[in-house]
Amino acid sequence: MDPAHLKALNAARRTRSAVMLVTDLANGHDRLVLEGEDVDGPLGEAVAQHFLSGKAGAVQIDDRHHFLNVYLPLPRIVVIGAVHISQALVPMAQLADFDVTIIDPRTAFATPERFADVELIADWPQDVFPQRPLDRYSALVAVTHDPKIDDPAIAAALEAHCFYVGALGSRKTHGKRVERLLTAGFGPEQIGTISAPIGLDIGAATPAEIAVAVLADIIRAFRRRTLVSSTGDAA
Repeated sequence: MDPAHLKALNAARRTRSAVMLVTDLANGHDRLVLEGEDVDGPLGEAVAQHFLSGKAGAVQIDDRHHFLNVYLPLPRIVVIGAVHISQALVPMAQLADFDVTIIDPRTAFATPERFADVELIADWPQDVFPQRPLDRYSALVAVTHDPKIDDPAIAAALEAHCFYVGALGSRKTHGKRVERLLTAGFGPEQIGTISAPIGLDIGAATPAEIAVAVLADIIRAFRRRTLVSSTGDAA
């Protein structure tokens, strides 16, 4: 690999940016492509597909063979609320290779005894995110049912363009949430990206079933996400 490419690759990974090394197998020449960067023709289509899958592989474009090596930030799920749904969601998400963090200022719920094998932060979301910002490779799951805790987290997730934002609650509860977000200055299009009621509609009733529905919804959103360049433009 070209040393300049290695330096750029490491810089992209430090900033949690998605990048791909595209190598021409005939001559060994390679180039770095950032997520959302324009690549013309069939090669561009292959690059986009591999960014979405996260898998490296060889492709043949006309008579040329290329190897696409994908470097994606580790997708993470930030759960707002140390509740029963969260207890079921954590091990499932970890098995699916998501990094998971639980945030809940309620110390009666956010205890190591209830969440032994996951990063647990007993603090208010609005105090956590300035030091631990969300990004496009973050999913936010708001399940406290308390607007004082959920709303600031949802607002931060919308501002950060998280690939998934979900919130627990009935349609009536979400309707009130929408009113609060509109008052806070968010537009209908932004608010419309929130999955609420949270998760896929599979008729889930128990905390474990709701966790399955939420994780499935997150995976679907991640694999269908819009590729966005470093300038913030959708591709």
